[in-house]
Amino acid sequence: MPPVLSSSVLRPLARGAGLLAWLLTSAGWAAPDTLDTWLSARAREHTDWLENSLRASPGTGGLWREWTASEPMLPGFVPPGSLAPLIRAVESGVVNISVTAAVGREGTRSASGSGFLLTPEGLVVTNNHVVARGNDVASQIVVRLADGREFQAEVVGRDASTDVALVRLLGEDARGLPAVYLGDSDRLEVGDWVLAIGNPFGLDHSVSHGMISAKERVIGVGPFDDFIQTDALINPGNSGGPLFNMRGEVVGVNTAIISEGQGIGFAVPSNMVKDLLPNLSRNGQLQRGWLGVMINEQNEAGARIAVVTRVYAGSPAARAGIREGDSLVGVNGRRVDSFPQLLRKVSLLAPDSRVTLSLMREGTPLEVQVTLVSRGAQEGVGAGVAGSGNLTAFGLSLRDITPDVATTLGVVPYTGLLVSRVEPGSPAARKGVVAGDLIVEVNRRKVKDLAALKGALDKGSGAMVLLRLQRGDVQQYLALEH
Repeated sequence: MPPVLSSSVLRPLARGAGLLAWLLTSAGWAAPDTLDTWLSARAREHTDWLENSLRASPGTGGLWREWTASEPMLPGFVPPGSLAPLIRAVESGVVNISVTAAVGREGTRSASGSGFLLTPEGLVVTNNHVVARGNDVASQIVVRLADGREFQAEVVGRDASTDVALVRLLGEDARGLPAVYLGDSDRLEVGDWVLAIGNPFGLDHSVSHGMISAKERVIGVGPFDDFIQTDALINPGNSGGPLFNMRGEVVGVNTAIISEGQGIGFAVPSNMVKDLLPNLSRNGQLQRGWLGVMINEQNEAGARIAVVTRVYAGSPAARAGIREGDSLVGVNGRRVDSFPQLLRKVSLLAPDSRVTLSLMREGTPLEVQVTLVSRGAQEGVGAGVAGSGNLTAFGLSLRDITPDVATTLGVVPYTGLLVSRVEPGSPAARKGVVAGDLIVEVNRRKVKDLAALKGALDKGSGAMVLLRLQRGDVQQYLALEH
């Protein structure tokens, strides 16, 4: 290793290079320009070497390196400071929600949750399970603001499959309220800092922070699962509250946790809420638009591509000129990377919505305008069969295995019923039924769709139902009682 000269020594040497060059050239030993250039270059090289060696000085015995330079080691990374200014800026838009609901002969049920002000006129976003249980909406909803004001409220629209509800504050004073801003959840990256504010265990405006742990999580809440996973602490009472990014924008609606673990929480992405809100405000529920295509997901250059394999005659897609073999890569300017993403984005839009679809056709990008139509009967609700054998009494929500759904699951259409939701603590949950299971028989009769369910239930005793369940390649019988 060459001897190390300090910069205090190198600087005089560099300045003396000109004097040495003059002496040598005066004696005729070297050309003036050549020697001066050579000495200056050597001095600069040694100075650069010394500075670079100081940036990563070796630890004891050279077993590790330590960064000693004054500039940041990780370009573009800014260590977080205090979150207090952010909290002060956004906490007034977070609300507490208290509900009272009738529970048959048992009297009433009280519960609480969180939400956030979407508009200054008093529209509030929260979770569906905060304001409703099954088909029963809370009889009284009270929303309390951060400044202590309380408002009676009513449900404008709700959807169990996404667990999102839109609530309106009542009264003449519901104006000029401190509404929050919605952010772009598609821009989130794993590792981004986030902040959760809510009402856990009745503790008003509790704050927790963490980061984005994962995106596009499927946890079995419904057919449109696309959750943000975060390690910001979420507890009972946080449901419906906002998940903020470091710009103070809401990027998610805190919805669920895994009770067996810690630091594993889930939020509905804000962009899904944006797609859903016009539908809920106009129709009161999710009325699903229909495009009229069958999709096959293919891998292309390491990416997942949604490729059209069939266009139904007379459908919106056919009228817009979509062809078999087209790749659907975007909806309303947002990129689509897979069939599940496409299904979610289209299905959350209401009938009569005008949609811009981005296509790739033989390598050429295209955009087409499509007006969606109604899908017909809602598929994501519980089996609406009258009588004591109704499967909602056992805690199950079912949907038909339509061609679109069958493509996602890799099964044959209309060969059973898909479990889209299992109510926590219900008879089905206690028996281990989970969302994503397929029910192929009810009371020893094959069921191909919801329409076939009534006849099968008529064979039961009312208080009990026998299911033949398929999970992957395994089938089993389960007896549910309530």
